Amino acid sequence: MQAARADPAAVAAPMTASQARHLLVRTGFAPDQAEVNALTGQSPRQAVAEIVRRAQAAVPLYPPPAFVAKPPPIPFRWLASQEERQALRREQLRQGLEIKSWWLREMIATPTPLAERMTLFWHNHFATSQQKVVRSQAMWRQHQLLRANALGNFGTLLHAVARDPAMLVYLDGAISRQEAPNENFAREVMELFTLGEASQGGRYTEQDIREAARAFTGWSVDRDDFSFRFRPAFHDSGSKTLLGRSGNLDGDAALDILLEQPAAARFIVGKLWKEFVSPEPAAADAAEIARIAERFRQSQYDISTALQDLLLSDAFWDQRNRGSLIKSPVDLVVGTVRQLGMAVGDATPLALTAAQLGQNLLVPPNVKGWPGQNDWINATTLLQRKRFTEQLLKAAERQDEAAMAPSAMGQGAMLQAAGGLANTRFDGDRWLAQYGGQADREPAEEVKTRLAQALLAVPPTQALARGTVGLVYLRVLTLDPAYQLK
Repeated sequence: MQAARADPAAVAAPMTASQARHLLVRTGFAPDQAEVNALTGQSPRQAVAEIVRRAQAAVPLYPPPAFVAKPPPIPFRWLASQEERQALRREQLRQGLEIKSWWLREMIATPTPLAERMTLFWHNHFATSQQKVVRSQAMWRQHQLLRANALGNFGTLLHAVARDPAMLVYLDGAISRQEAPNENFAREVMELFTLGEASQGGRYTEQDIREAARAFTGWSVDRDDFSFRFRPAFHDSGSKTLLGRSGNLDGDAALDILLEQPAAARFIVGKLWKEFVSPEPAAADAAEIARIAERFRQSQYDISTALQDLLLSDAFWDQRNRGSLIKSPVDLVVGTVRQLGMAVGDATPLALTAAQLGQNLLVPPNVKGWPGQNDWINATTLLQRKRFTEQLLKAAERQDEAAMAPSAMGQGAMLQAAGGLANTRFDGDRWLAQYGGQADREPAEEVKTRLAQALLAVPPTQALARGTVGLVYLRVLTLDPAYQLK
């Protein structure tokens, strides 16, 4: 049966503001009104191509943390006392927090949010935790590797990640040798990184995992500078058979064999689908996924090809998939700050807030990464999520009341140090004015509609009391369950 394709006329027709907002929410974080206005009237095909092109050319706005330029820390084995080792570990974790804060600032300020979203996607796909790796410089280098290849070639990215020191330490490849091959990376590179679970179409056996583990022996890490090092004496140079292919296979050959499997393209496209389209493909989507996966494979695993096909699929634009995804903690925190146009100084409190909500960057729960979707929400985290926006906007209400009298802050609701978010400011009057609202007055009905459409992916589930004024109306709207969806 011929796979369904997006209607050429549909992807060429001008987008409404609602469609533009949907595209921007899914390819970045919650957009501000200026971003929506800039895209409204463009065709989906034109807009998607430009969003991807700009993301591919993106460069960070902020300089890297200062520790990145310093020499690698003294190896743990050179430290004489337990106190010295603990001090070094604490310093490494502090530097890890610097990376998280740097990244949050980039997410908030970037004009190319798709680059950040794809970096975050691969961080979750190739999950690695600083708790085991410890070395902050290794985590930084891995982050830069994911960023540089986020919209490039998946095969190139896979080969680079397999040699990445942080990954080699995290999955114990650095200690794998011919007399005792460690199977951790071999198993995860099939199950989590390329083919999916064997029971769900991966089509590999325990023997294949053992053979792949032999191929990766000798891929190690120089403990002095934490760079990749191949140790020939540790490598198993005997003949191996992996997925029906035999020979003196090394790690690169093993990865190439995995990439030759049709299941690899289907698996990656399936994960991208869940990230950008819907939590689970419908039965009617199977043909479309198969078509996109085949195009992905024919393109030699060009990530941008697969992503553009997904974003131009009928399913992506189907109204039934609006609001079908639950915001991750990073989505919620970064999206709220971006959409409300908040000025942020130190992003460390935001990184800590995302961690408290369940998404501690650089520290995924395990090699499977964050499960996402329903796992983001429970009784505790839902309350914390609501508290986050409530604290931000309640503080704005208090500042707005203070602004009624002459003050050095001038007119408007200015937020500062809410919930520990030092140097974060929100001009509520200005933000509401773009929708026709005012901070101290109840919005007109048409303004209420505009606010709901700007903030929510689906209609609100709760009616707001009559007489609720602008800033309070805005705060209560963010407490609606629909605000947790995208």
